[in-house]
Amino acid sequence: MAGTGMYVYGIVGGAHPLPADARGVGDPPAEIRLLPAGELAVVVSAAPPGLRARRRDLMAHQDLLLELAEAGPVLPMRFGVVAPDESTVLSDVAARGGEHTAILERLDARVEMNVKVMPVQDNLAALIREDPVVRRAREEARRRPGYEANIRLGEAVSAGLRRRATAAAALLPAQCAELADEMRPGPEVEGCVLNISFLVPRRREADFRAVVERCAAAHPDRLDLRLTGPLPCYSFVVPESAPARV
Repeated sequence: MAGTGMYVYGIVGGAHPLPADARGVGDPPAEIRLLPAGELAVVVSAAPPGLRARRRDLMAHQDLLLELAEAGPVLPMRFGVVAPDESTVLSDVAARGGEHTAILERLDARVEMNVKVMPVQDNLAALIREDPVVRRAREEARRRPGYEANIRLGEAVSAGLRRRATAAAALLPAQCAELADEMRPGPEVEGCVLNISFLVPRRREADFRAVVERCAAAHPDRLDLRLTGPLPCYSFVVPESAPARV
């Protein structure tokens, strides 16, 4: 990533306050400021040299967005958005001012919650009892042991665990959607049978967590269920909302 220019964290309303002692990415952390853009403002800092996706900077970026969201809606940028100068940022925001304002209204008092579901990797005995495909593969491996039979058995077990997890998680999106304004499928993640994000009103966050926890408790032998949030509402902002990169 480029090491010069203006680092962009997000877009807020023109009257949005900065958190006290707000700091951004870099070492030492960059000083944050608001760049007025009509009725909006852009949260920016100097882009630090040698910027890379270090955990320290990833967390600094996310933590600042979450702090900003405590005071009102934020149109968040993904980590690493850098513009060459102020005029580029301002012209981009001016060209899309109506779009940005509409997104801020949609995100007001809402957070993103992400749910990932992975198969539980044990309890093989139950899988063999319930899954005829796995049972046949094990019987074949016993009758004709060897490398290829073991490979086929391993593949059958992996597929069977995914089927069990997928079936157990089938109702979860609909149950969560009842407490959310929107939901968006996420990119494929290795090992996941489900990766989905929800736009949840802050007042319903506890209820949302309870639904996810009940699903996990109902299927402890099938689902490894991971809930992450609150997050900045990355999944509910179109990529084109970002100012031009260097």
